[in-house]
Amino acid sequence: MARRRRGRALDGILLLDKPLGVSSNRALQTAKQLYGAAKAGHTGSLDPLASGVLPLCFGEATKFSQFLLNADKAYRSTIVLGKVTTTGDAEGEVIQSSEASHLSEVDVAQAVDAFRGPIEQIPSMYSAIKHKGQPLYKLARKGQQVERKSRRVVIKRLEVEAFREGVSPEVDIYIECSKGTYIRSLAEDIGKALGCGGHVCALRRTRAGPFSVEDSVTMTTLEALRSNGKREEMDSLLLPMDIAVSDLPLVKLSESGGFYIRQGQPVLVPNAPCNGMVRIALETGEFLGVGEILDDGRVAPRRLVVTSK
Repeated sequence: MARRRRGRALDGILLLDKPLGVSSNRALQTAKQLYGAAKAGHTGSLDPLASGVLPLCFGEATKFSQFLLNADKAYRSTIVLGKVTTTGDAEGEVIQSSEASHLSEVDVAQAVDAFRGPIEQIPSMYSAIKHKGQPLYKLARKGQQVERKSRRVVIKRLEVEAFREGVSPEVDIYIECSKGTYIRSLAEDIGKALGCGGHVCALRRTRAGPFSVEDSVTMTTLEALRSNGKREEMDSLLLPMDIAVSDLPLVKLSESGGFYIRQGQPVLVPNAPCNGMVRIALETGEFLGVGEILDDGRVAPRRLVVTSK
């Protein structure tokens, strides 16, 4: 017999502005506790050093978190040039220092040009990528190093927003990138290109897929609402779960079509897309889940919402 989950059956997406110094999992568990939710998951880790938008999925919305995990991201970051750290960020120990006062904003802008578009990155040993079941950062903390294969990512936009000269100049950059991009690796590579090394000292995620940090809620706000017993106001902050797949074409079904989809059976839908993934809803607007167009043109269910009706 399956164990019953403890907590409220709550469905939806919360846009959290994750604070500094807190892991994504800790932020998730805190939000889950504040809401008293039975089930929750996040959509891709943000380092404790980083702040910014972290979409959290509650209940049935967790079935669609992968679509947000695969979405493009945007960041603002500050890079310190002339210092290399063990972790690629300000939390690590400085292992290499060099004079970088000769660098100008023009030098940095020219170096940055080479990192736009498709690039190869070697993930940091302090990433969450797993090696034989163990996250790399756990191995790194034990002093272990493992060979990592380079990965292709796409830097869709990369701009220098500010430059502060000095022995260890600081550069503010704005990045729009594909999933799997490591900003600390980008900072290290830009530092190498300038011949002095570098590391991230500040990082803020400003966008995750369709979600902006301006639309996010802080943990402080959630805690204040909870302490004042304003649960309905907290619940109103949750976005509908289908917003996670809002970029997929919409296919509407009749009640009978919805019945067969819910039974796991493909259905034929007039004027449906010819291929690919689609979001499925009833003609009444009720979101059913995500499906895929088969070779014969029918829509097959792939991930469906389970209702308590």
